[in-house]
Amino acid sequence: MSRQFLAEGLELSGGDYGVVAVVAVVALAALAVGYVLLREVLAAGQGTPKMQEIAKAVQEGAAAYLKRQRNTLSIFGVVVFLLLFALPAEGWSERIGRSLFFLVGAAFSFTIGYLGMWLATQANLRVAAASREVGGRETAMRVAFRTGGVVGMITVGLGLFGAAIVVLAYAGQAPKVLEGFGFGAALIAMFMRVGGGIFTKAADVGADLVGKVEQNIPEDDPRNAATIADNVGDNVGDCAGMAADLFESYAVTLVAALILGSTAFGKDGLLFPLIVPGIGVITAVIGVYITKARSGENGLVTINRSFYISAIISAVLCAVAAFLFLPSSFAGFGADHASIGGNPAVIATVSVIIGIVLAAVILRLTGYFTGTEHGPVKNVGKTSETGPATVILSGISVGFESAVYTAVVIAAAVFGAYLLGGMVALFAVALAGTGLLTTVGVIVAMDTFGPVSDNAQGIAEMSGEVDEKAAQILTELDAVGNTTKAITKGIAIATAVLAATALFGSYSDSIAKALATAGQAAASLPATFLNNIVSANTLVGVIIGAAVVFMFSGLAVNAVSRAAGAVVFEVRRQFRDIPGIMEGTTRPEYGKVVDIVTRDSLRELATPGLLAVFAPIAVGFGLGTGALAGYLAGAIATGTLMAIFLANSGGAWDNAKKLVEDGNHGGKGSEAHAATVIGDTVGDPFKDTAGPAINPLIKVMNLVSVLIAPAVVQFSIGPDASLGVRIAIALVAVAVIVVAVVVSKRRSTVIAEPASEKAEPAKAG
Repeated sequence: MSRQFLAEGLELSGGDYGVVAVVAVVALAALAVGYVLLREVLAAGQGTPKMQEIAKAVQEGAAAYLKRQRNTLSIFGVVVFLLLFALPAEGWSERIGRSLFFLVGAAFSFTIGYLGMWLATQANLRVAAASREVGGRETAMRVAFRTGGVVGMITVGLGLFGAAIVVLAYAGQAPKVLEGFGFGAALIAMFMRVGGGIFTKAADVGADLVGKVEQNIPEDDPRNAATIADNVGDNVGDCAGMAADLFESYAVTLVAALILGSTAFGKDGLLFPLIVPGIGVITAVIGVYITKARSGENGLVTINRSFYISAIISAVLCAVAAFLFLPSSFAGFGADHASIGGNPAVIATVSVIIGIVLAAVILRLTGYFTGTEHGPVKNVGKTSETGPATVILSGISVGFESAVYTAVVIAAAVFGAYLLGGMVALFAVALAGTGLLTTVGVIVAMDTFGPVSDNAQGIAEMSGEVDEKAAQILTELDAVGNTTKAITKGIAIATAVLAATALFGSYSDSIAKALATAGQAAASLPATFLNNIVSANTLVGVIIGAAVVFMFSGLAVNAVSRAAGAVVFEVRRQFRDIPGIMEGTTRPEYGKVVDIVTRDSLRELATPGLLAVFAPIAVGFGLGTGALAGYLAGAIATGTLMAIFLANSGGAWDNAKKLVEDGNHGGKGSEAHAATVIGDTVGDPFKDTAGPAINPLIKVMNLVSVLIAPAVVQFSIGPDASLGVRIAIALVAVAVIVVAVVVSKRRSTVIAEPASEKAEPAKAG
């Protein structure tokens, strides 16, 4: 039985089904633990009536946004659901399953995002209230981290449960059906990332530019009409968006591992990738419950210690599972495998450990480049003494440098797993990805900790009902949260690369199988691939793949710029036209700013989404399979560097601002402070909109390529070959992209400057 098609006719025994059933039960146990943590968070005190009033406004704004986003995304979901039926499949069972589980993946992704948002809006109030109590620092930190723990448990629980159910229902056909599951999760996550990122950063940038820079009032001053929208944005962007992002990373990595595992090892390769994240559920529970702040200890040290402990436990348990579950040689996997040297259990163990170590190294690297206690951020803060230009230049430098080191570390992990795996190299890479997945529960908790702490500080400042000690506690937690958010973005990028590399192998297998189905001899497949790779088409594909990442990033940043402009005009209008705002006697019209950013963020969703889906279709049908492979390679390489650069430069600017606000380089209100505020506003769409959205972008494009590969081959060779059909499909895809980009460019997004504002400004004094 050939390596490519070992999974065909795969049947599971009763014992195999028992293993999958146990994994499903573990997934349900994760959901149960999440519920227990949820009850604990909601039992915490809710503070004063004023704090509750502010929190309610944030809750209502976040819920209204996600409701409207759900309606928008439903249209995309229905269209893609129908399109999946048109793609080639081996029978109607696979075709229906792929489309149905696309909806399941999409629904799970949105549900996790919504839950993350909802719980964060409940917890931010409780964290602010906890800071006022005796032992407030430890209590506030526990509530914030266990809020993240709830989302982490739901993420790993639903991801693992969905995959297990597909394997139980479809056995050998499960990998193809899981393509739909992963695609649904990735597509919705990308939309939530882009939409939430535009929302949160448009409000944040607009609030900072008018409030901090023009009016010289604090960040979360209730007199600023954009403050509620800013706090809402933290939840729909950082909580809903990141939760959905990490869920789709979880789902897509599992999809890649199961596809390649069943191809390489048959049923053993189908089951082991489910066991590894099942172990991750156990270690996630341990990681969440051992996170307890010690008196006088930096919060980041506490969180990092829990991460490392849970990672070590994961490595040990995965090694035990590999030697118990996998055979000691390749002899039982057919003639092609008999010649492979090494021990499958050893290869699997080391591959999983590579993924776990990768997560730990990225944690250290990202913490170094974005933490307030390290040289890079201190240097950015120091440059604030010479103005905003040097702040921006130094932050860009940090982003560029950190991207190199992080990309080299990720590449080393991929290459190490690849060398280790030999003939099953890509499966080894996928196992490294599943190893990294064992830390996802703690990673989600770390990420949610950030926006919850940020919102808690905002509620406290807007209410004015916390003392100096409580305010200092919340400021410290906010700074820790900035770093944990940057760390989780770095780890999410690593999962994207590992999943994309593994999916790249799935793409090649899909092409090989399609070629064989079309009548090309298996012996000629290597030569066919070589001819496709060594060609101008492939180089063109690489360039286009890289260019799409730049276009996607530009569209996201530009959308924030336009929407932020609308916010600036609205906040200025309210300060100018509504008497009593600056005196604090009149309540600003918060709802108008929420409406502006909701409208603009949702109508900006379509263009990046259409670009991600239709660009690989245009390249695949227009230039062929080799060019599409090049396209994926270009997108993965460029996307990795771009995402790290954007995330880390933005994180460095944000924490440099925190350094100045803590009293360094002149403190709040100084020219240095104004310079770091400008740097932070530049970094906001970098780190919270464009950068994080690249992760699901890469995986969406890979999954689209895997899904369309059989159709590309079908219309390229064999009895169904038709150059006309291919060109027609490619031209339609290009036309869709061009129209979407042109409409986006021409859209009048920024509110027209009011006539009264164009008049001669009032003279000072």
